[in-house]
Amino acid sequence: MSDSPKAGPRIKVIKDGPYLVRGGVPLNEERIVRGPDGEPCRWEKGESYPDKESYSLCRCGASKAKPYCDGSHVEAAFDGRETAGHGPYLENVERTVGPGIDLTYSEEFCACVRFCHGGKGAWSYAEASGDPEARARAVEEACACPSGSLVAWDKTTGAAIEPACEPGISLIEDPRSGVSGPLWVKGAIPIESADGVEYERRNRVTLCRCGRSARKPFCDGSHLAAGFKSKP
Repeated sequence: MSDSPKAGPRIKVIKDGPYLVRGGVPLNEERIVRGPDGEPCRWEKGESYPDKESYSLCRCGASKAKPYCDGSHVEAAFDGRETAGHGPYLENVERTVGPGIDLTYSEEFCACVRFCHGGKGAWSYAEASGDPEARARAVEEACACPSGSLVAWDKTTGAAIEPACEPGISLIEDPRSGVSGPLWVKGAIPIESADGVEYERRNRVTLCRCGRSARKPFCDGSHLAAGFKSKP
């Protein structure tokens, strides 16, 4: 096995083309399950795709072989310019300070999946986190955020409270809304831009697969207004 820094799981953004995934990264589907209030409350495992050492995932939203690329980006004249910055997550966040937990939120990474809106909402739970149940709910909602735009921080250690994520990619589906969401990249898989610069490695991020995000390669929630559907 190579000791090269490029060995192992890796995602390469191809200029005006797909995501090239290498290193045998598992690919599956995860569905958003909504609670009585209509807000997301949990994840449900969906279809798993055959293991492959490498594969290309559609980034333009036009492929007829989704989630895989079939070359449709060429005919569609897809403009895949990456406009997201390479700065660290903590460079531009809003912080909510609570008695038992702190939260940081980055609009730049938000994919509008809305796990943070269940019940009273993650921010209200954080502000009331002197209560163990409120603290637990704030952590739960932060950890359910697939993009990692919302992060909970331990007051004692100052460390981020992160879900345990093995390297993998999940295709987010929202059956109740009838839309397909972004690619949920887990386990700090390196993501390299088309010009060869690596983005900050993070435990969880979401990549656009509808082709409409204004913060490519990351999702900005544009799939919702577009009514994007991966499947017929």
